[in-house]
Amino acid sequence: MLDYRIRTLLTLCDLMNYRLTAQVLNMTQPAVTQHIHFLEDYYGHKLFTYSARKLSKTAQCVLLEEYARSMSYNENNLRARLDQPQRRILRIGATKTIGDFVITDRIAQLIDHRELDVTLVVENTQSLLHKLNNMELDIALIEGFFDKRAYGHRLMRREKLVGICAAHHPLAGRTVSLTEAFAMPLILRECGSGTRAVFEQLLWSHNYEIDAFPRRIVISSFELTKKLVRQGAGISFVYAAIADSDPALATFEIDGAQTIHEFNYVFLKDTQAEDLIPLLEG
Repeated sequence: MLDYRIRTLLTLCDLMNYRLTAQVLNMTQPAVTQHIHFLEDYYGHKLFTYSARKLSKTAQCVLLEEYARSMSYNENNLRARLDQPQRRILRIGATKTIGDFVITDRIAQLIDHRELDVTLVVENTQSLLHKLNNMELDIALIEGFFDKRAYGHRLMRREKLVGICAAHHPLAGRTVSLTEAFAMPLILRECGSGTRAVFEQLLWSHNYEIDAFPRRIVISSFELTKKLVRQGAGISFVYAAIADSDPALATFEIDGAQTIHEFNYVFLKDTQAEDLIPLLEG
């Protein structure tokens, strides 16, 4: 059984504010402080510090938080199995490239398992990591960057990032310089997207930023992005799985800037969530 003071710790780690933590937990602020002091006395280490009126976690707090999240996940999983011992529950999160273009066939196969309840959430990387931390997901399939020290992870596959344009676009089928690409309107994903983060990393490696493109159009939908690119409204950079899904799109590459990035299964460390990965691998 998870100690109620651990739940207070996890809420404070999420909100990093004693007043808001008290409101969310329907407690007084002094009660939140007492819970944290109890844990500090029990473990013998300071868990939070204030500097310039900003609350920060100590290194010891980060370790305890990691352990507590794993413990909380395992307890919630146990409760679910006790309530429905004959059924398995699989809560999956996927970034948009993976959710919409990579795992659709596998999800259809999983739905055919009558003893398995499946939930799939398709959101950007930041949202999925937040849901993992709050035990709302078992596994997240992530194309973007994440802290491998903070999560358990297993490689799913590697995928190439390519430029896409209309079939009769001047860049179609070519290898071009970044400066030539900068002359085109850029259609890109929102902040927090894994695809955008990988593309920004590509630019940074060549000492450029997104604003090197004079005109930028931010769209969260890949289907709308593909439609606009087909119509010649601009270029975009996506994973090969998306480019291959539409024969009306042409591709191009940036000279000296080939990017192959990992897709990963991501889960809370030291939890039973890792045991669910074979269901996704088929």
